[in-house]
Amino acid sequence: MIEPSPATTRVAAFEVFLTRYLNPDGSLTADPPAFARDREQARAMYALMVRTRLFDRKAVALQRTGLLGTYAAVLGQEAIGTAIGHALAAEDIFIPAYREYAAQFARGVPMHAILQYWGGDERGMAYPEGTPSHHDFPLSVPIATHVPHAIGVAYAIKLKQERRVVMASCGDGATSKGDWYEAISAARIWNLPIVFLVSNNGWAISMPSHRQTGAATFAQKGLAGGLPSEQVDGNDVIATRAVLAAAIERARDGGGPSLVEALTYRLHDHTTADDARRYRAEAEVAAAWERCPLKRYKAYLEAAGFWSADDEAALVADGTAAAEAAAQTFLNLPPQAPEAIFDHLYAELPSSMRWQRDEVRARGPVDGGH
Repeated sequence: MIEPSPATTRVAAFEVFLTRYLNPDGSLTADPPAFARDREQARAMYALMVRTRLFDRKAVALQRTGLLGTYAAVLGQEAIGTAIGHALAAEDIFIPAYREYAAQFARGVPMHAILQYWGGDERGMAYPEGTPSHHDFPLSVPIATHVPHAIGVAYAIKLKQERRVVMASCGDGATSKGDWYEAISAARIWNLPIVFLVSNNGWAISMPSHRQTGAATFAQKGLAGGLPSEQVDGNDVIATRAVLAAAIERARDGGGPSLVEALTYRLHDHTTADDARRYRAEAEVAAAWERCPLKRYKAYLEAAGFWSADDEAALVADGTAAAEAAAQTFLNLPPQAPEAIFDHLYAELPSSMRWQRDEVRARGPVDGGH
């Protein structure tokens, strides 16, 4: 810290606030928002969290048995996607990273489409017409490259004078990329209707947060760009939805961009190609399980009289069946023709690629059509 002297004058000061309604045991820190006191809304959020976890479990099982490509699990971060899905309006645009499946399910993406994506089939990114997801962006595995896309989308919204908001989500590691900083800067300068969501799960693959940055929070990186920035307990679905909803409506009303850092923990490996046991202590993961978002929210629902053991059994049965059905739909899809890799790259395929496509087409499928 720089010590002030008679020759210095304070020109700016900043604070970062954390919002939490639910303690890890499910007890309240303050009176919750109206949506959390509404029985049906409260139950719907929990149902989405549980169904997402059951889907996640099935997807990992498919990968482990050789039926799916590398998959990024969402275990432990279900509250964030659920909050996004309930906070965004149908007309808003979501530009996700790759762990926000709950938000995508809430916006109309079928479960099997996510499996298609991780199976290397781009048809899974053609989200259904007539759903909010139809104008959303597909998953983005490259780190932070999708965040500047939000600038172009939001600028178009501003030019067209539409009351729509863009939400761009990413992990903590993305905030170390130049793409991310450029987007933060442009968003404030042009006062664009964007909410940047940083899911801080403690690790950027094997890189812990304290080795990524010397900053006390990731939220304060938004302050450097002039954005209202704050933290939220990302394992508290009530707090996360409330904070995101406030930021979304502020942007919708012309208040410009903001940044929300959601504190959570990745309970699974980074992806199924990773083994987190090589760099994370078992005690750390065990402690994180005590902060599980489903555990704490279920405790809240039970205390409020919104949930019962019978409700839980019915939800698990229904969610398991939905995940199994999605897996079968995915596995039963006919494979794409090999030349499909040339589709959707250009409105009109350049001549330099046409001969390549024709050659692939002439060779036909290999390995039984896959």
